[in-house]
Amino acid sequence: MAHSVPGKAGSRMSLQIKILLVIGFCLVLGGLSAAVLLAGQTFGSSLPIYATPVEVSFPAPALVLQDYTGQPVSLANTRGKVVLLNNWATWCPPCKQEMPDLQRYYTAHQQDDFVLIAVDQSDPVADVQAFVAKYGLTFPVWLDPGNLTLTAFSNNALPNSYVIDRLGIVRLAWTGAVDLKTLEKYVTPLLEDK
Repeated sequence: MAHSVPGKAGSRMSLQIKILLVIGFCLVLGGLSAAVLLAGQTFGSSLPIYATPVEVSFPAPALVLQDYTGQPVSLANTRGKVVLLNNWATWCPPCKQEMPDLQRYYTAHQQDDFVLIAVDQSDPVADVQAFVAKYGLTFPVWLDPGNLTLTAFSNNALPNSYVIDRLGIVRLAWTGAVDLKTLEKYVTPLLEDK
């Protein structure tokens, strides 16, 4: 013979369970909504999140790679110029987000002994060529099929960037997309430091 909960007590317990279920459902729904909103902000929504450079001081690595036309290139050949080395990939949303601002900054400062080098990480050459054409990139684009640059800087996250001074010392570093305002604030003073 089964025991049942008397009338009022049973309905009170049933009401409490329903209230707890509704509260739990609302918490789960709120958490999912927050996750979707935050994920959208980091990958190009109307409120993008940009990285802030940090000051560092170490010698630039010796990098010898090829550009996307197959010509050999070396970081050592940029000595005497301020270099922004940007590691990126064609599939990377924050990389795509920052490319227009990187191009604008390069266009505005290339006459100031400044060079921007975009080092693609392991994409097929045809994909890199299509990306360069789509974004109208005029700065040097190098290929790094072995991820040597990521290894040299001990940073596998994309995008990541390093600013190297005229003497070959890495002075700024950041991981994540950067915007034009941040480039002007942090990189331009190094261009003026002759």
